[in-house]
Amino acid sequence: MILVTGGAGFIGSNLAAALAEGGHEVAICDRLGHEEKWRNVAKVDLADIVSPEEAPQWLERHRRRIDAVIHMGAVSSTTERDVDLILRENYRLSRALWEFSARESARFIYASSAATYGDGSAGFDDDASRASLAKLTPLNPYGWSKHLFDRFVACEVARGAPLPKQWAGLKFFNVYGPNEYHKGAMKSVVAQVFPRAAAGEAVTLFRSHNPKFADGGQMRDFIYVRDCGDVVAWLLKTPRVNGLFNLGTGQARTFLDLARAVFAAINRKPNIAYVDTPAEIRDKYQYFTEARMERLRSAGYGAPFTSLEDGVSDYVQRYLSAADRYR
Repeated sequence: MILVTGGAGFIGSNLAAALAEGGHEVAICDRLGHEEKWRNVAKVDLADIVSPEEAPQWLERHRRRIDAVIHMGAVSSTTERDVDLILRENYRLSRALWEFSARESARFIYASSAATYGDGSAGFDDDASRASLAKLTPLNPYGWSKHLFDRFVACEVARGAPLPKQWAGLKFFNVYGPNEYHKGAMKSVVAQVFPRAAAGEAVTLFRSHNPKFADGGQMRDFIYVRDCGDVVAWLLKTPRVNGLFNLGTGQARTFLDLARAVFAAINRKPNIAYVDTPAEIRDKYQYFTEARMERLRSAGYGAPFTSLEDGVSDYVQRYLSAADRYR
């Protein structure tokens, strides 16, 4: 059995669906709340659903059946300021699941983040050594919590501590795709601009406050969520692979490219306006991110990544424009 934490969330629900479709027995751990988050997993053939509070007892009961823990659960908002909450959810829970996996000889694949790279001045090299990780300076508590766990793993590896049967950390870059609708302001720009574009209105992007970048020229490494599922499935089929890996496409694109792809997907002429980046985030705003993908490629992953235009088209036409938006 595979346990996916955060399994009703954006990336987690897509992974749960892909794994179940691939023939795996899948259970998820998550909080569903009072909104529509349950719809993210309504179509998935699940073995069980467990709350985070029940997880320790559930894991103990099923410890001999757990082959892998796919740990996607986290407080993922980059604007969350309750650091005690972030540490409890993003760091201490991650350690507990790591220790369970090491003790029970299960596999452990977890979500790190490109937010660990901070403003990018130290580069985007997914070197998992303690010395390399020490050079990174995240810009917010969320990024720091992910970085803290990456550094914990590096220490465990360096000191020869008991490790999970297989372990991999994935530094997700800008993921977009179906089932992100519950994320509010943290949804991808595709999901945020689509309703206005479809209504024939102008969509807004942030104006640049950096002379090196034109308005809308800020760049991100956008990756379609289905590609993330393909990488996780490959890792499970390749137990020899361990390590910390970037997960992007390796090609940065502009927000203007992304907005134009949304308009192209609905056969409309681009209608784009610009607004100032909010003052409260302006000094911490990243103007460029791009995943270095050499380590994952060197480990043997050879599948191509979906282009921005193809990914946005698929997302818009199969999900955002459909009566049923869920995977």
